[in-house]
Amino acid sequence: MSPTNSRVDVRKTYKLYIGGAFPRSESGHSYEVADSLGKFVANAALASRKDARDAVVAARKAQASWAGRTAYNRAQILYRIAEVMEDRRPQFVQATQQSEGLTAAKAEKVVDEAIDRLVWYAGWADKITQVVGNANPVAGPFFNLSTPEPTGVVAVLAPQRSSLLGLVSVVAPVIVTGNTAVVVSSYERPLPAVTFAEVLATSDVPGGVVNLLTGSAATIAPWLAAHMDVNAIDLTGIAGEPALATELEVAAADNLKRVRRAPAVEPDWTLDPGLEPITAFLEIKTVWHPIGI
Repeated sequence: MSPTNSRVDVRKTYKLYIGGAFPRSESGHSYEVADSLGKFVANAALASRKDARDAVVAARKAQASWAGRTAYNRAQILYRIAEVMEDRRPQFVQATQQSEGLTAAKAEKVVDEAIDRLVWYAGWADKITQVVGNANPVAGPFFNLSTPEPTGVVAVLAPQRSSLLGLVSVVAPVIVTGNTAVVVSSYERPLPAVTFAEVLATSDVPGGVVNLLTGSAATIAPWLAAHMDVNAIDLTGIAGEPALATELEVAAADNLKRVRRAPAVEPDWTLDPGLEPITAFLEIKTVWHPIGI
């Protein structure tokens, strides 16, 4: 047998990303992932409710430490994610082509935009406080200062169609201000997300800051929406599914979660995102302090 025919391909097993590690699903289940033409590409872990619970525990454990870092340091880490993505451009281009059925040129443009989006959000890390915070004029001898603080643990339903640029566009604004995230990737297009998780693991991002689950949002999201240790939920990824969105908003009301509501259609992720994705998961705290003391 010739050397070219003797080697067996090393098939990759796509796993979850929880607490900085890559576990298999607790259920032991997986599902088939096909490319845009319906051809089998890989198996991905099918996350269970137990996996989601583990991800919330990991996110909560990491949140205080992540929020306690300086804004400048969080900016450095987001920029580092962009650097590693740049180094792995060919892999992201291939995954985006397979998942979204794009030409090589269009896939390269999507990857460039995703990297640039990370750099853009990194730049806001140490500026957002000055923009949304304030020294308030009050009657009396007091300083009255309003400043933003992270909401806490945020469940993020990633867009189903834009599996890379959309994913980055909903994850980056959550973590840049000190929140931690439990992310449910696109069900049919998870490959860019699991590749992104590998980048997170090698980009100085502390374990638990971002936890990524592959599987069905319809199965996992109701449990995340009702979880009492999840402080907010981003429903952007279920655009065009009003019945599910309503169910999740009702579940989120049990512990007064912040909810970023699902749009009627998936947004055009190439547009300027503005500051709303950041401010959606900030709490404004106001402090009074006597002057002269």
